[in-house]
Amino acid sequence: MEERKFLEEEGLIEKVRELPLHYKKQLIDFIEYLQLKAQKKETLYLSEKSLSKDWLLPEEDEAWKDL
Repeated sequence: MEERKFLEEEGLIEKVRELPLHYKKQLIDFIEYLQLKAQKKETLYLSEKSLSKDWLLPEEDEAWKDL
């Protein structure tokens, strides 16, 4: 039950308010890291379909077969 409360936005905000300033700064850094990580992952998935057109060619298989 405590975990569920923590995951709700209001519970999360309450937890953040209780943190000392130093930890709030670290939390902001971590949140920005997670946002960047999610953005990179999304970009990877979005580009996969267009890049697969070239990756799946028989010529590509032939070029990379000795590696």
